[in-house]
Amino acid sequence: MSTDKFDRRDFLKRTSALSAGVALTNKAFAKPAAKMNPSRVIGANDRINIALIGCGGRGYSDGESFTEFAAQNNNSCQIVAVCDVYEKRKREAAERFKAKGFLDYREAIAMPDVDAVIVATPDHWHARIALDAMGQGKDVYMEKPMVHTTPEVKQIIETARDTKRVVQVGSQTTSADQWWKAKKAIADGMIGKMIMSQGSYHRNSVEGEWNWPIDASAGPDKKGDDYIDWKTWLGPAPERPYDADRFFRFRKYWDYSGGIATDLFFHVIAPLNICWDKPQFPTKVIASGGKYIFKDDREVPDTFNLMADYAEGHSLVLSSSMANSQHIPGLIRGHEGTIIMVEHGQFERYSPNIIVRPELVQMEGQKERTTFAGYKFGKDEIKIPVEKTDMMQAHIGNFLQCMRSREKPHLDVETAAHAQIVINLAVESYREGRVKYWDEQNWRSSNEPVSA
Repeated sequence: MSTDKFDRRDFLKRTSALSAGVALTNKAFAKPAAKMNPSRVIGANDRINIALIGCGGRGYSDGESFTEFAAQNNNSCQIVAVCDVYEKRKREAAERFKAKGFLDYREAIAMPDVDAVIVATPDHWHARIALDAMGQGKDVYMEKPMVHTTPEVKQIIETARDTKRVVQVGSQTTSADQWWKAKKAIADGMIGKMIMSQGSYHRNSVEGEWNWPIDASAGPDKKGDDYIDWKTWLGPAPERPYDADRFFRFRKYWDYSGGIATDLFFHVIAPLNICWDKPQFPTKVIASGGKYIFKDDREVPDTFNLMADYAEGHSLVLSSSMANSQHIPGLIRGHEGTIIMVEHGQFERYSPNIIVRPELVQMEGQKERTTFAGYKFGKDEIKIPVEKTDMMQAHIGNFLQCMRSREKPHLDVETAAHAQIVINLAVESYREGRVKYWDEQNWRSSNEPVSA
């Protein structure tokens, strides 16, 4: 992100001119230029060079995780460039990873020896940086959520396809074994026709969620380590005076985040789309909740619930609160059985097995009997072992392997898009106080049902 000051009306023109990306707009889509910077062909034994964009809590952690993977896998990758609009974060990350440091992300991704880019900025910058990186011939590891706005979803899909870039979205739980075991069990007919998927994401904190520490000495009018390029950090978001709470605690504000929906529900909806027979867009979404406990200046709710319907004839039900830590089991209900992926309810925690529980039907005046699936697989509960793995390391390994093989990663842009759309519709529903419908043909939300 640039340190030079620029007029905000010139923002889109200047950033678009520097890469093959497309302008961030809700009204039009433009494909990237057909000609782009060539990418290096990566051999089986070549070290993959990575630029880390965004060196806050998550970005710095990603850098550590990629470095750990390299140490355990013959130095297969390395962080060679880091970027952040906060000088202190940039310097610390550059020293830690022995990498070049930049305040302008475009300089980092333009380095000829960079093969891949990690995008770990606030949500509202994800699309712009990923599009520019792909235009420079780089593969991309994007932190969740994939993007901030609905038009950006389509832009990422089309650009990844046109540039033939490998894009992994960073919901690391999708590299866990249970989702793929559940997918096979469902495909084998163990629960019959799918009816409902359910999940939750609950936390409790005395400070509320996303009240991360604020460096009071930092700001746009400071020098040296304390300097923050606030104008660039705002990017496509509305212009406003510097606000430390917005900078350090951005997930509390709609301009840069969707709160619970984008930060946490992505970890639930993305793996569910893997379990289903195919990733699916919702037809109807409704959300509810509110600021029930944390009455600070945050805009996003501390309690959030989501319900969605799908054309295949099933529903999605999710609950979450930042003021209560009790989860509900993560499971998928079918007419003939139920598959429980995470009985403890925490989608990012290991489960030693998934459970397939046949549906037992009680008929009046008759003994309990099983449905068709029960006869086929027996009426007793079946436990299917799940391989224990470090989800983050597995997700990184999958991304790097796909960079070499050019195969589709576990959480590719198409699968992630189906999660992103239901999340974005839920945010719209909550903010507008009404049901939202998905118009896939015109790639937009609607206030009225969309005919097939």
